[in-house]
Amino acid sequence: MKILPLLLFTSLFLFSCEQGAEPETLVRNYDESGMDAAIARARAEVDQFLVVLEKGDADSFSVKAPIKDENGTEHFWFTDVTFADGQFTGSVGNDPGIVQNVQYGQPWTIEKGEISDWMFTRGEKIHGGYTIDPLLDSYPEEEAEVLRAKLVR
Repeated sequence: MKILPLLLFTSLFLFSCEQGAEPETLVRNYDESGMDAAIARARAEVDQFLVVLEKGDADSFSVKAPIKDENGTEHFWFTDVTFADGQFTGSVGNDPGIVQNVQYGQPWTIEKGEISDWMFTRGEKIHGGYTIDPLLDSYPEEEAEVLRAKLVR
């Protein structure tokens, strides 16, 4: 069942940027206020995610967080996450398009309060993943509908 999160991370490999010209694959027109609200919701509900993570009651677990360097900020999904001492640790889920201080598969640790999203999957259903919602209007309609059908809201 790890293929669903991997495909999702690849398709959502998205959202970033504080400065300069970004690679075209990272540029998406999305509702920035909607994205801010999604991040706030994910942070507010992260303890619900932790309950499921601690029980191991899902097929996969991921968190999303920003990584910064002199080139800007890029948000990455981290796969196979664990949680201890107020920190998530996981593996970088995609190749970078902006920052150069991280690479695909690299272990990374992030403070609980710094995440921008979380998700877990059960079968083909995605729980959490709130930052997906503001991006759906920027996807081809057929792809957006497939993702909408998988989101548990």
